[in-house]
This record gives sequence, structure tokens and C-alpha cells, in this order.
Amino acid sequence: MRQGDDGHHRDHLASMRLPPDQPPLPSSPAKSKLTPEERRARQADRLITIHLRMLIGRNLEERGITTPAEIGEALGMPVMEATRLLTRRQWREDDVALLQAAAARLGLSV
Repeated sequence: MRQGDDGHHRDHLASMRLPPDQPPLPSSPAKSKLTPEERRARQADRLITIHLRMLIGRNLEERGITTPAEIGEALGMPVMEATRLLTRRQWREDDVALLQAAAARLGLSV
């Protein structure tokens, strides 16, 4: 911080405070801890999704289906949904079922 700027910095921080009549913002909810069994099930789902994404991606590439529009059409879903399903990194509960349906639509045995 440059000399003489701390007054401006304090004013900026003061303007960010809540008015006294408003309750404080709730803190983020505590993450519920997964049981060891739930962790194992989620890890198994992650491995299945990785396998299915690779299998589907390889099959689409072999068929020359490369554009998002073609992929969406081949999987029978909207373009953005198909793209997100095949590229997302975050685990989602319904991904395994969606990927299994997409693989079945392509005629892949899983």
C-alpha cells in the first residue's frame, strides 16, 4: 500500500460493512461428511464416468462426429447438455445414468 492510501482503504472497507439493522450473512453451510461407504460409491461412480466418457469420445471420433452440434444430435440431447456431460470434471449424481444412456444410444456395450 502506498503512503497516504490507508485512509482511502479504510473508507472502502467501511462502506462494505452491513448496516447495523441487518443480521450478519450466514456462513457457508458445513459440508456433510460422507461415510466411508458413500466415498467408495462416489469413487466407483467417478471411475465409471471416466471410462464411459473415454468410450463415448473414442466412438464419436471414429464415426467422424466432432462438432458440438453433431455430438448433441448423436447423443440425443441439447448441444450444451451433451458438451457438459462429456467434459465436466465435477462429480454429479446422475452422470453415470446419462452416460450409460448415451453409450446405449450409440450401440456401445457397457
